[in-house]
This record gives sequence, structure tokens and C-alpha cells, in this order.
Amino acid sequence: MDSAREAELLEIIRQKDEEIARLRSHVVLLEQKIDLLVRRIFGASSEKLNAAQLELLLNPESAKPSGKDDASGAELEASLPATSDEESRAKRRHHAPRLPDDLPIIEEVIDPQEVSADPSQWRCIDEEVTEQLDYEPARFFRRRLRRRKYVKRSDGYLAPIIAPLPPSLQERCLAAPGLLAQLIVAKYCDHLPLYRLESIFAQRHGVHLPRQTLARWLTLAAEWLKPVYQQLRTGVMAGGYVQIDETPIEYLAPGHGRTKLGYLWTCNRPGGEVIYQWHTSRASACLDDLVSGGFQGIVQCDGYTAYDSFAGRSEGRVQLAGCWAHVRRKFFDARKQAPQQAGWLLRQIGHLYRIEAGLRKIKAGPRLRAAVRASQSQPIIRRIGKALIRLQMTHKHLPKSAMGKALSYALNQWSSLSVFIDHGQIEIDQNLVENAIRPTAIGKKNWMCVSRKEAADVMRKAAA
Repeated sequence: MDSAREAELLEIIRQKDEEIARLRSHVVLLEQKIDLLVRRIFGASSEKLNAAQLELLLNPESAKPSGKDDASGAELEASLPATSDEESRAKRRHHAPRLPDDLPIIEEVIDPQEVSADPSQWRCIDEEVTEQLDYEPARFFRRRLRRRKYVKRSDGYLAPIIAPLPPSLQERCLAAPGLLAQLIVAKYCDHLPLYRLESIFAQRHGVHLPRQTLARWLTLAAEWLKPVYQQLRTGVMAGGYVQIDETPIEYLAPGHGRTKLGYLWTCNRPGGEVIYQWHTSRASACLDDLVSGGFQGIVQCDGYTAYDSFAGRSEGRVQLAGCWAHVRRKFFDARKQAPQQAGWLLRQIGHLYRIEAGLRKIKAGPRLRAAVRASQSQPIIRRIGKALIRLQMTHKHLPKSAMGKALSYALNQWSSLSVFIDHGQIEIDQNLVENAIRPTAIGKKNWMCVSRKEAADVMRKAAA
């Protein structure tokens, strides 16, 4: 065969091999994405791992059968000790409902028919008391304000006097404060759309209130409560430490024929209040509106680049603190791709969380938390950092794979992930603000989208 032809064929083979290798890596990435998507949709939502699961990740050989002495899967699972979380859940199942001690008591005396027929023939010697938890449904009623006019007896020629009307949102407004409070709670705490409230009022109470009227009342209430929101915002920013997160919410955009994506930004002061703001974008400029201009301190957030841009514009006034829960979540998603490496990292992060659980149990203050973290958590973090660098330098994991993304995320956030060590008031993660923003998921399922951009502004004021 001609040497030129042979070289041409070898080049074609080499190109085909490269194409096959590229397609195989692409197939692996797609399989990982599909597996992650299936587990998120149909799998358990909890990210908890007990010691036995971690042991299987770190030592997969231990799961293989070794002979007749091996127990079956069911026997092995039954032999594992229950975790503390499982034990606590089992105990809670057997507990009776807890009733507040300050609930009002309505007593009802029930006598036998024979006694009621002729009480004089009977003498009470004892009684048995049974308590039940009852509920009185909400009800509408007409509050009639009668303002009587008076004239002075000695000066009858003077103009009569009358008591002024109590403060209201608007002159001649039909809604009393109690009804407005119920609307706000139902709409923004229970996440009931206005059309459902309109139907509930009409069908259960016989009171027809058009949703346009309800929307107008909520707008008035939001404007009336604006000073309260500003006061809450001042209190949140006063501590010098906040947690921030955002969640997408669709809204109707007239003229586009479809919904557009807005974001509800949540700012939480751990141990304090929470404020919400709605914006039509996720740009870093939204943070300039959310965080007051005079704020100086620490902002705990995830790895979204808008926070880096915001901190860069602050001229050193804002320091970012990372979230270990986000780091753990990414390695949790990569545990099937790299079971040993991800399992080892999950175990080390678990050590950090056990230290934090112990500090919460004894209600440690900032100084004690900083001291314990410096002595116990700092060595673990150094160990994790060295392992992350070593894993990335091996180039064994593709950058777009689950493990590659987890490594890149952790290393890019490394400086902010270590901030909680030196600051005892900082939490290890931002789960508190995520808990504050989580109820909006119920609302998005109920009302699907915001009817218009201005309605979301009302939502954020009332949610505060």
C-alpha cells in the first residue's frame, strides 16, 4: 500500500477515535444529567446520609457478598442501628398533639336525662372531665358604628359635637381592619389566589366581594404598611450580618404573549426579621436596592456572580460568606459518579455539621463558637481544601460532569467558605434564608404567575 494512502487512513482512524472518545464523554455527561434529573423528580428529597450509606460509598467492596456467612440485604438493613433522626421521628409519631396552655376554655356541663328531669332528687358526688379540641370557623359580621351627636345643655346654640371615625385606609372604605388582616394572611401567608378567596367568601359565607375590590384593598393596605416595612428593613440591616437568596417567579408581560421571569429576593437577619423585594431581573443592581446604602458587614449567599459584583462595588464595605450546604449538595449529586471521593468529602463536611450541632445544643455564643471552630473546624477545612486541589489536578473528572462542577464550585468559593471560622456570629450555611423563601413554592403552585409587574410590588410590601 502506498505510504501516503496509509498515512491518510491512519489520520482518518485517529480522527474517528477522537470523535468516538468525544461522543462517549458526551454520553456520560448526558447520562449523569438524566440520572440527576430523575432522582430530583422521583427520588427522595432529603439529602441525609447515615453512616452505613457513607461506608458503602467509601468502601464499595464491603457491599459484595463474600460467602455463606453474608446476610441478605433485608437482614443487613435490619441489623443497622437506627439514626438519631429516625429515632426522634419514631418518638414524635407516638406523641399526642401539643395544645397551648393559653387556649381559652369553654365549659359545658352534661347531666343525665333523669337528673335534668328532677334535679331535687339527686346529689352530685363527683365528676369526670373530658377535653376536646374544637374550632370555630371564621365568620363575617357587620360592624355598625353609631356616633351620637351631642349639644351642650348650657350652650344649646353651639354646633353639636360627634366622635371622629376610627382611622381607615380610605374614606368610606367598606373593609374593616379585621377583614384586611385576614386578606393579607390568606393571600401572602396561606398563598390563596384572590379568585379562590372570592369563591370562598361567596359559597361559604354568602358575601360576594369581586376580586378587583379585594386587589384594591390589598394595594391600599400595602401602601399603608410601607412605614412598617421600612422599619423592619432598618432592623435587618442594623446587625451587620444578613443572608440573601432569590427565587424565580413568572409574571405576565402585556404585549409579549407569554410570561416573563422575575425574582423574589429575600434578605434575612438570623435571629431577626425577614424582608422581601420583587424585581424583574436577577442583576446585581437589584442588591443595591435590597441592601441599604449604609450597610457595612457580611452578606452570606450562594455562588451566584451577582453577589461578587455587588461586593466589588461596595469598596470593601461588604464581605461575602459562603454556604457549605450548597457545596455539600453538589457533592451529594456527584456521589454516584465518584463514590469514594464524594463519599470522603461528604463525611468531612458531616464532621463540620456535627460540630455546629454541638454548639447549637449548648447555645454557644459568638466567642465560644469562634474558639471551637478555630480548634476543631479549621483542621477539617484545611484537609478538605488540600483534597479538592489534589482531585482537580488529577484531571480525572470532566469540567461539565457532576463531580467536576462540584470541585470547581467549591474551589471558586473557597475564600468565602472559610469566613465563618473567624466570625462566631456567622452560620455555616444560609439555610435560614432558604427556609424563609421556601413557602413561596406553595404560592407559585397556587397562583401560577403574577398577573402584572405592579402586583408583585404589592406582594413584596405585604409579605414584609
